[in-house]
Amino acid sequence: MNWALVIVGGMVGAPLRYLTDRAVQSRYGSVFPWGTLTVNVVGCLVLGTLTGAAMAGAASSALQLLLGTGLCGALSTYSTFSYETLRLAEGGAPFRATVNAIASVAAGLGAAFAGVAAAQGIWA
Repeated sequence: MNWALVIVGGMVGAPLRYLTDRAVQSRYGSVFPWGTLTVNVVGCLVLGTLTGAAMAGAASSALQLLLGTGLCGALSTYSTFSYETLRLAEGGAPFRATVNAIASVAAGLGAAFAGVAAAQGIWA
């Protein structure tokens, strides 16, 4: 039954990633991959919050499968981040590629740590 939780989470996360990416990109209309950055940071925040809740004993294994593995696994995308960073570098925008790589890692880690801290503050 665990696989069903992962599938349901993925069924929500994948279209959410696509729709969020398209909405953000259409709003900013630049070559910088704002949409991918957004979904990855949101995925890190959700996963960090879920991790903090699990550490505090407030998140069941079923919830971890549904949201952590399913939703966040489908919502965030390392492969697209890698592709878009490489595309920027090869397309003559090495500065933007570097900013994308640094911003993605820094913002993702920051969001994950913030999520853990927030969850532990709530459930501690």
